[in-house]
Amino acid sequence: MVTRLLYDRKEAARQLSISVRSLDYLIAGKQLDTRRIGKKVLVPHASLVRYASANHYESVTPVVPSQSAATLTLVDVRV
Repeated sequence: MVTRLLYDRKEAARQLSISVRSLDYLIAGKQLDTRRIGKKVLVPHASLVRYASANHYESVTPVVPSQSAATLTLVDVRV
């Protein structure tokens, strides 16, 4: 059997037995390496093997921006 070097998001999710949305959370959380060819996001085989070989006790959840990034600064402008 020939091992592919890169997988698209759908196939990478299938290889890990997770949803594409969960895979997107892993990518956003920098838990999986990616390569881009044009607009296509590809996941290297080695990154899938590394992730699958490790223990993961945390749930796969959306990446929440930090409090400082989400805080808006209001400026009082009076003429």
